[in-house]
Amino acid sequence: MSVAKHHVMIKGVKDGLVFLLNDACDWQELLQELQHKLEKTHQQILTGPIIHVNVKLGSREATDEQKEEIRSVIKQKGNLLIQSIESEPVNVEAPPEPKVTMTTLKGMIRSGQTLHNEGDLLYLGDVNPGGIISATGNIYIMGSLRGMAHAGSEGDEKAIIAASHMRPTQLRIAGVISRSPDEWEIDEAFMEFAYVKEGKMEIDKLHQLHRIWPDAPIK
Repeated sequence: MSVAKHHVMIKGVKDGLVFLLNDACDWQELLQELQHKLEKTHQQILTGPIIHVNVKLGSREATDEQKEEIRSVIKQKGNLLIQSIESEPVNVEAPPEPKVTMTTLKGMIRSGQTLHNEGDLLYLGDVNPGGIISATGNIYIMGSLRGMAHAGSEGDEKAIIAASHMRPTQLRIAGVISRSPDEWEIDEAFMEFAYVKEGKMEIDKLHQLHRIWPDAPIK
């Protein structure tokens, strides 16, 4: 019978032997190789005084019955004294938190020009009338917004649009479209942001963002 010889490793340590058992192979194959190595390969070290043995199972969770099978095989060699049969704890790493992507761009969006971004967008510049700026996430404009802005373009109604000077021709968040620009009561002395509330577009001063949306994704 041909037995694979890579499922069991026997290492000599200061206080005895360590048996390293493969944690992924078939259980019966493992026992057969353990038996084979004890009978053939390591015959020269299995005679004489008592040798302490620690068995390492890797990440395999062995039952009491399986541990007893290991003991039975090893005990056939009278000078081997089993100290322990242990499995190593499996470290389960928490999945990484999704990263919030923020792209920073600068310039000027003129009439007829369109700028689109995946994720959040911080734009340093003006959006002129006839210009369009859009993003799948939030839009923060450090400048004048006098064109059209579309945040949450793939359907995220939690997205916001903020601008230093809010004079848009139109605002869109997901599928919600703003009212006429003439209806916005915008105080030019403050930076404003637009958001969706109960299916309607609203606008407020940016320093109120934490009150309306405590977990707003502004880093």
